[in-house]
Amino acid sequence: MKRDPDCIFCKIVAGEVPSQKVLETDEVFAFLDIAPVKPGHVLVIPKEHFATLLEMDADLAAPLHKAVRKLAAAAMEATGAQGFNLQVNTHKAAGQLVPHVHYHIIPRHEDDGLTLWSQSPYDNEEAMQSVADKIRATINT
Repeated sequence: MKRDPDCIFCKIVAGEVPSQKVLETDEVFAFLDIAPVKPGHVLVIPKEHFATLLEMDADLAAPLHKAVRKLAAAAMEATGAQGFNLQVNTHKAAGQLVPHVHYHIIPRHEDDGLTLWSQSPYDNEEAMQSVADKIRATINT
């Protein structure tokens, strides 16, 4: 199992740094965020070190998704939330602060005042079509 000795999340998994662990399986570790957006904000990580989602082994997707589903339901029930946001920040430009892939589960209440992003619509249908074409072309290469 890959581990980065300088990674805070790898240190948490190894028990070198304390955390409020809420779930642990063979592949997954989950704990409360120390700087939560809302109470019950959980971080879900693979135990093995991968800097970003794009580097993570595809076979970890199923156990991570299973843990996320279980934890999202538990966080909602524990906090009385009516919903949750699931977020993965990939690379610094997207707000990734710790270079170890992690999912944020953020319990939400109606009218809780949290705004995650503003919308930025396309100028026109052609601009939207152009971006879609570029994404499709990249997938097929």
